[in-house]
Amino acid sequence: MKKVNTSRFGEIEIDEDRIVNFKNGIPAFEDEHEFIILPYDEESPYYFMQSLKTPDLAFLLTVPFLFFPDYTFEIDDDTLAELEIKEEDNVLYYTLVTIPNYSIRYMTTNLLAPVILNTANMKAKQLVLEKTNYTTKERLFPDAKKEVK
Repeated sequence: MKKVNTSRFGEIEIDEDRIVNFKNGIPAFEDEHEFIILPYDEESPYYFMQSLKTPDLAFLLTVPFLFFPDYTFEIDDDTLAELEIKEEDNVLYYTLVTIPNYSIRYMTTNLLAPVILNTANMKAKQLVLEKTNYTTKERLFPDAKKEVK
């Protein structure tokens, strides 16, 4: 077990087999290579991806297929090789969530750059998709109407 200090969760103990490794970091955080993915709570569709290096850095994630059942993309051969993906059953997919200051009803997720995790070796990558109509700000709750003041 490894002890990690975090701003959000305090000191936590993690199983070193659960450490997610990003070989090249993630876009805009290239120096961040190790994270742990923690559920928001047992029944929530959200997770925190907590940096093991920077206590203040945690990203909110979700499984995109829960909100976008038709979400689809192909993983390129270079990414398959980099993550050593051999079986689809070992792959988890997440997307980063943004919560605007004014209301959680208008949360968005980044379908343009999903996080791909090979659970067999805990290697991960945020893959920026090409030739797609997905955006970085897809509304999780598109039916939520903006309130007029």
